[in-house]
Amino acid sequence: MPELPEVEVVRAGLEPAVTGAVISGVEVLDQRALKRHDPVRGDFATLLTGARLRGAVRRGKYLWFPLAGSSTEADVPADSSVGGDVLSGGDVLAGGDGLASGDVLAGGDVLAAHLGMSGQMLLREPGRDDKLTRIRLTLEHPEHGELWLNFVDQRLFGGMMIDSLVPTADARPAGFGGALEPGAWIPRTAAHIARDPLDPHFDDRAFFAGLARRRTGIKRALLDQTLISGIGNIYADEALWAARLHYDRQAAGIPLTRRRDLLEQVRGVLRRALAEGGTSFDAQYVNVNGNSGYFAHSLNAYGQQGKACPRCGGEIVRESFMNRGSHFCPRCQRAR
Repeated sequence: MPELPEVEVVRAGLEPAVTGAVISGVEVLDQRALKRHDPVRGDFATLLTGARLRGAVRRGKYLWFPLAGSSTEADVPADSSVGGDVLSGGDVLAGGDGLASGDVLAGGDVLAAHLGMSGQMLLREPGRDDKLTRIRLTLEHPEHGELWLNFVDQRLFGGMMIDSLVPTADARPAGFGGALEPGAWIPRTAAHIARDPLDPHFDDRAFFAGLARRRTGIKRALLDQTLISGIGNIYADEALWAARLHYDRQAAGIPLTRRRDLLEQVRGVLRRALAEGGTSFDAQYVNVNGNSGYFAHSLNAYGQQGKACPRCGGEIVRESFMNRGSHFCPRCQRAR
């Protein structure tokens, strides 16, 4: 499943192509890709056609595109401001359109995308199809002209939906939007998701306190998206290896100094993966141009079973964990 680095690579690749683009056409080629869309909201294609995309925003593994200028826009009470100038519909605007960066379009809707296990968002020249395209958006960009945005998903665990915005719990910007300041509004279906460790508003102390309350293994805690988002199986294994922690060690029993080190290692692993374009083991994870990331060549634990530990020379092993696997070195990541 794509984790924070992979989703951020996709977000950053889409940002220049979608910002300011108008959706001139919507083709739903497989209705199963809309299983998250609430039909009560209206027809997906009808709602999107004519909408303008403000940018691309991410929190953890969750990706969304603020909308304006479509039938999704809604009136918002005058007292719903969270700072900046308040208009009806949409979300936070970057510069342009006669508004200053940081102006707020409170409430409104977004196009949300979840990549699931194998989802891809590919930018293509018009006429270039991709096998297993489930949804195609035709974009008209003021600088780049016409583009196709193909949502491809082999296993159909991902999908798209139109979602409404609600205030963030801490009244701070919802996520990372590159040039777009997203404001303190987050898609309703993502409101329960914690901030990710690369978010400047991530609360280290709250995370440490949350670990101290977890009577579960540390890896389970790292995978809990309500505690810390963006981490999946790959980067949990890599961070735990770097911190010399066994995946099943009880989170509550880890001293504060080790919790601090673990968070530092998590951030280091995610940043290194971002720098290398994410992790690709097969054709299921690619960026918006269809290219693979290179971090798989830098993995120390995940997928390295049977190989020597780069740190101590012991053998990396794999054990079953939550219908997946945990990869670690028994010599330098002792259970207790």
